[in-house]
Amino acid sequence: MRSIKYRELKRMYELCGPERCVEHLREAFDQGHLKAEDFSLRELAEATVGPGWVKQMDPRNGGVRLLESGDAVDVTAFSNIAGQIVYSKILDAYRREAFVMSQLVETVPTRLDGEKIPGIGPLRDETAEVRPGMPYPSVGLGEDYIETPTTTKRGFIVPVTREAIFFDRTHLILQRAGEVGEILGLNKEKRLLDLAVGATNNYRHNGTAYNTYYAAADNGPWTNVLQRELVDWTCIDAAEQLLADILDPVTGEPVIMQATTMLVMPAYRHAAASILGAAELVFGAETDMVRRTYANPYAKTYAFYESRLAYRRIMAAGQTAADAKKWWFLGDFSKAFAYMENWPITVTQAPVNSEAEFNQDIVVRFKASERGAAAVINPRYVVKCFVPHG
Repeated sequence: MRSIKYRELKRMYELCGPERCVEHLREAFDQGHLKAEDFSLRELAEATVGPGWVKQMDPRNGGVRLLESGDAVDVTAFSNIAGQIVYSKILDAYRREAFVMSQLVETVPTRLDGEKIPGIGPLRDETAEVRPGMPYPSVGLGEDYIETPTTTKRGFIVPVTREAIFFDRTHLILQRAGEVGEILGLNKEKRLLDLAVGATNNYRHNGTAYNTYYAAADNGPWTNVLQRELVDWTCIDAAEQLLADILDPVTGEPVIMQATTMLVMPAYRHAAASILGAAELVFGAETDMVRRTYANPYAKTYAFYESRLAYRRIMAAGQTAADAKKWWFLGDFSKAFAYMENWPITVTQAPVNSEAEFNQDIVVRFKASERGAAAVINPRYVVKCFVPHG
């Protein structure tokens, strides 16, 4: 734990101004020079507001008001700096490495509560030829489009009470802030995973709703379900062949993509590591007279991730533990799914001297919120693989 020089911090706040001071703190948190746990709310309050103000919070002075004799006490510096500390803790928990799908998908900023994303009108490669003296063809937005779902808002309030400051319960406030960030991050991850595993579907193309995954027996518009357990490199090859057969619905050409990611359940993390990490692959059956070995082409092609949360979401959708652990996925998740974000995780603080301060001894409150929706952008970029029950 670092020793914070609170007097110097207050002086920087006075010289640089609130915005610049908070920006410096944010940079220090982002670069790892500071941690939320390095701070003490009581010492911060004593340095920025004054020891006398903190002493008035003594519960033994229950009848004494925080603002005696009508004297104004400026707690702006304290609340602004404390807000950045709380925000840092919330953000760290919100971005936990365990939230795999949140890292793999693209975050798309949007100001709309669900939107219609147009595609390019039908183009074919033969239309690209321009003869001498002839005009170039124009590319416009056609009637091809997808619709993303309505966004939702989620959030919590983290209060800082007079007791928390007086008794210096900084660890408790930070624990609550971390829980807020973790819950918000967990909820986002679960919504994305439910789409990725096919537990929920919200893909709408040209006004028609589709499932994310179709098996060959479904006779759907594409096939991206493989009934195969992950045991060796031939399983990856089979998934790649499925992707190679998927056509773009507009042009009729193969979907242009580069599968880059494999998602497995915890029970198969060693299987994935051994397949992708093998130095060589063997081509040919054991009964063949000649079997060939060659450098593993998958070693630098795929990054694999495991997700305990995905495993739990598959079971929540009705699969047994024995079946759920065998599920795995291959493709480009950044093109298949997205998080449509109205605003990212944001922390705002309530005005000081509010009614909550008088009624509940809450000196300052911080509200954390985010708004967005998990969306299927193009399910043709990912293959779901599993072993049928029985």
